[in-house]
Amino acid sequence: MQAKPIHSPSPYIIPPLLRPPPVHQASLSSQTITKPKLVSTPIPNTDVVVVPGRILQPVQPFMDHDDSVAASWDYNFLFMSQRSETTQPIKLRAVEGAIPTDFPSGAYYLTGPGIFKDDHGSTVHPLDGHGYLRSFTFNNATKEVKYMAKYIKTEAQVEEYDRKTDSWRFTHRGPFSVLKGGKKIGNTKVMKNVANTSVLMWGNKLLCMWEGGNPYEIESSTLDTVGKFAMTDGCVSADHRESHGGDFWEVAAKLLKPILYGIFKMPPKRLLSHYKLDSSRNRLLTVSCNAEDMLLPRSNFTFTEYDSNFKMVEKQEFKIPDHMMIHDWAFTNTHYIVFANRIKLDVLGSVEAVCGASPMISALTVNPSKSTSPIYLLPRFPNKSESKKRDWRIPLEIPSQLWLLHVGNAFEVKQAHGNLDIQILASACSYQWFNFRKLFGYNWQTRHLDPSIMNVKGENALPHLVQVSIKLDSDYNCQECDVKPIHKWKKSADFPAINPAFSGKQNRYLYSATTLGSRKSLPSFPFDTVVKFDLATNSVQTWTAGNRRFIGEPIFVPKGDDENDGYLLVVEYATSMQRCCLVILNPKEIGTKKALVARLEIPMHLNFPLGFHGFWAAS
Repeated sequence: MQAKPIHSPSPYIIPPLLRPPPVHQASLSSQTITKPKLVSTPIPNTDVVVVPGRILQPVQPFMDHDDSVAASWDYNFLFMSQRSETTQPIKLRAVEGAIPTDFPSGAYYLTGPGIFKDDHGSTVHPLDGHGYLRSFTFNNATKEVKYMAKYIKTEAQVEEYDRKTDSWRFTHRGPFSVLKGGKKIGNTKVMKNVANTSVLMWGNKLLCMWEGGNPYEIESSTLDTVGKFAMTDGCVSADHRESHGGDFWEVAAKLLKPILYGIFKMPPKRLLSHYKLDSSRNRLLTVSCNAEDMLLPRSNFTFTEYDSNFKMVEKQEFKIPDHMMIHDWAFTNTHYIVFANRIKLDVLGSVEAVCGASPMISALTVNPSKSTSPIYLLPRFPNKSESKKRDWRIPLEIPSQLWLLHVGNAFEVKQAHGNLDIQILASACSYQWFNFRKLFGYNWQTRHLDPSIMNVKGENALPHLVQVSIKLDSDYNCQECDVKPIHKWKKSADFPAINPAFSGKQNRYLYSATTLGSRKSLPSFPFDTVVKFDLATNSVQTWTAGNRRFIGEPIFVPKGDDENDGYLLVVEYATSMQRCCLVILNPKEIGTKKALVARLEIPMHLNFPLGFHGFWAAS
């Protein structure tokens, strides 16, 4: 047996996987953006059980694919817990097509939460689920793909998982969750570094990253956890240290630090999980911010650049007089680009959070006071003359209100007369839809997942793809700043991706996960389609997984020097069959019947939940 069995009194798949409980709600399609209807279906106890000597067959639930009960059921399948880990690599079989003879050797790593429910009645938000790292290793010589999956042994995971009894007890609340039992008031176990958001291979180090602390280093061949990798230590720099907003906020920061660092054990620096790779300079770019900035109307950002040997070659700190939360960002040859997702302190929510009556994230809320979206252009190389041409403290203003989610790419074009054109390809949503407490439809009070929250109505409210265009004159003063949907594609979409060899360069092709909206009860999320944009010809092609099949983030695997030469990898969740597959697509054939190259099936007892972000590491 190649997977480690978990302790369970039942020799079968838990019954809720076979038939969903009845609900008494109207169809999700009748909802509006202001009042989404709740679906009372609880999170199924979908921990996957390994049964020695028993072959688990796919089950066809008796449900109509447009029924709201089926929609809730399918949605929750994406967030099932998987407690099993592989001890040895497992060879995957192709259930459709075959691995191409020219597919490069390398590994696709995908991280995300692995468990959402413990053995004592507590559930956690997907963003608080312990990191579960999956790897798909391609061998060009043998034409094989081998699969492995293990939990990242973070400090919190080691504390909350009992190896002797093979059981879990959540003790860390996490920023987005409230635990059913245990200590509420005075529970300072909040910042739960679960290393579940992104993964990176750089300088021969495999790192799993989270949004609030140092990443964890992983042994690439075994997926065993090495330990924390100190990327934020010593990041404080004197560059650009200037006082803004008065001495009051400096005093407030000094008062907050012993509380956040000492009582709540928050690291001084919060490393963002999104990094950038400068393909021209062969550099890794990261950014971190101060923990106390989450509660103050000012933001400190430390940008760090590393060469291919993980040697730090650039480091700068910028202090911006704005209260904002950044998840993703962009860069060009001359600038770091920060979108000001503006937030504010929620006083009542803060009291509830400290008392344990609501998640800690309740202390913050979005700040829609401005009808525009500020963008900060920060000089990447301060010693160059270009960095002194404009005051970087003054933001540009996009003439619409956008909450930026993910950046696909950004690049700049220098004109002959000295003007600079900057273009950013990204996904964004509206302030009215974005809600810290309800991301992924998690209801912390009932501990249920409700897909209706992710499928509200409202044009451009949900995540969608945008193209931001900025025109600067020779003195870098803004002449134009505009935003529009990419190729007028207004359907819900996220996880924009490109050929990584063109990161920071002008690219022609953009890929993203999207939905065609054919599922009445799940018109916007989860995604079921890969969309390809040709930015030169203004053409759009799509590949759809199929009925009751959903996908995660697409990843481009380069094969040659041409931008379109390579393959796309995407994980597919076939909910009707209760199967996970790794799908290989030919990007040149997106929009035709030849797009699907192969489907590689993960053994049913190793089905895994929806991943967040992945990385392709060539051999």
